[in-house]
Amino acid sequence: MVSTEGLVPITRSFLASYYDNYPFSPLSSDVSRLTDQIFAMATTDLLKDSPPTQGESLLVQEAERQPPHKVDENMWKNREQIEEILSMLEPTHWPRALQQQSTVEDAELVSLLGRLQENFKSTLSTLERFQAKNSEFVFNTVMTYMPQDFRGTIIRQQRDRSERNKQAAIDALVSSGGSIRDKYALLWEQQMERRRQLAELGSATGVYKTLMKYLVGVPEVLMDFIRQINDDQGPMEEQRQRYGPPLYSLTKMAHSISLFLSLLWGRLETSKLQKNQVVILEEAADVYTSEFQRFIKFIGEVFTNSPFFITAEDAGTLSIRKDDDYREISVPAGSAHEVSLTVESVNSYIAWDFSLVQGKLNVDIGFSVECTNLSGEKTLILPYQRYEANQGNFCTCVPGNYKLIWDNSYSSFFKKVLRYKVDCIPPVVDSVSID
Repeated sequence: MVSTEGLVPITRSFLASYYDNYPFSPLSSDVSRLTDQIFAMATTDLLKDSPPTQGESLLVQEAERQPPHKVDENMWKNREQIEEILSMLEPTHWPRALQQQSTVEDAELVSLLGRLQENFKSTLSTLERFQAKNSEFVFNTVMTYMPQDFRGTIIRQQRDRSERNKQAAIDALVSSGGSIRDKYALLWEQQMERRRQLAELGSATGVYKTLMKYLVGVPEVLMDFIRQINDDQGPMEEQRQRYGPPLYSLTKMAHSISLFLSLLWGRLETSKLQKNQVVILEEAADVYTSEFQRFIKFIGEVFTNSPFFITAEDAGTLSIRKDDDYREISVPAGSAHEVSLTVESVNSYIAWDFSLVQGKLNVDIGFSVECTNLSGEKTLILPYQRYEANQGNFCTCVPGNYKLIWDNSYSSFFKKVLRYKVDCIPPVVDSVSID
């Protein structure tokens, strides 16, 4: 079990600073150009003399719709469209005229479709590996901070059983003739269930309620993290704002390519594919697969290197960077200096750093922390002890008034010059939505 002492969950301020080190090179301008072109070919050229069926109208509406906001939902949308494209590129699903390869043009198109199929298969494999690796990384990181006892074993067993049941449900759906759309609707539902289970682990509810009543030894900061990791408007919102736009563009491009092929396959028996349409389809597929794989590789590196926890000091420094100066005061002999903090939210972090300005003789000062809750009950948080310097933090359990006391009352002659800084770091809460 790795210690979380002195750590707090990542904050949006920290992620903004971290992501500054990972700028994503803009997508090729060909992405937007080709998306518009292939969508126009689908909705203008192919539907000009042949109105869409009800099912085709739904595909058009889906391609016109704005992509979802969440990064992981966009990943699933891209995976769904890639599978739809690969299904249409299977020779058994080609229009009959194309299967017969009765012309030189048909033979050339068949050769092109085979190459595009390989590119999309490679892209799908890259995406599947990324999703599996990212899911394991999050879970294993959480388990690293869990006590290595019966609780960790039970949580792993619960997860393994849940994943087997999820895969069995997918297999049953596919075996019964479920469509790719049906399959991904279920996959997304299962992804949301994983989120609920993670939140239940963090709040000790649901299937974890009985297990997590044995909370002794489970770091509170870990519980905070796994409860909040997928919150809407939480720290991950920084990720969505920073890296969401290029992913949204790729999602729209995947929908447009899939829409074009679907409409084309339904009309190839009665209309001839134009040379310029073949050129645009080939270019769009090549640009999409190369740019999407580039994005996956990049975001995978960002995720792998991103920490889940930071020190309370880092969290405080990032959130109040403009007000980072230490205070320096003189504590007369026989007196004390107090700092009171009003804390409204539990799971806030109170952090301090202080030292005494030393002269020819080394001196110390008493230090303690106490809390008075809303009912007026006083609790000693940190017992009195004398220090020359000290740095620490703790997570608040109740709202109330927290008092940090530097006590020089034992000294009859010597004042103490105290240099200190105190921060109250609010918890990460729903204020701005693994992803």
